[in-house]
Amino acid sequence: MTLRNISGFAAVALLAAGFAAPSAMAKPMGGAGAVKMIDTDNDGTVDMKEVEAVASATFDRLEKDSDGTLDAKELKGRLSKAGVKTADPDSDGTLDKKEYLAAVGERFKMADPDGDGTLDAKELNSKAGKALLALIK
Repeated sequence: MTLRNISGFAAVALLAAGFAAPSAMAKPMGGAGAVKMIDTDNDGTVDMKEVEAVASATFDRLEKDSDGTLDAKELKGRLSKAGVKTADPDSDGTLDKKEYLAAVGERFKMADPDGDGTLDAKELNSKAGKALLALIK
């Protein structure tokens, strides 16, 4: 079974849960593949609402110790130490879901140079787009 054979919301749920096809997990996700998996309204782009849905599910999947936060170990390198510090306004060394989604939002804005509120495959293939995808994979 491939993600192409699954409806939008099901694909987002499976991707966020880590059930992507083995070949999709073996190599870095490109912009076009990310759009196909995240774009639930099938308009060829992803908007913040679609990205937040995947990011929220990713947070839930990564949050193993049920304390409501992600520490460096749970983040698995998705953010550098400096990135965690920037995304952690209360300076407790962890990110709660609100902080995590704020970091995702900042990366979304950085990946959207034309400011149209959507990301296409080209924008997701940029350095900023890849940084966003690293947070939500």
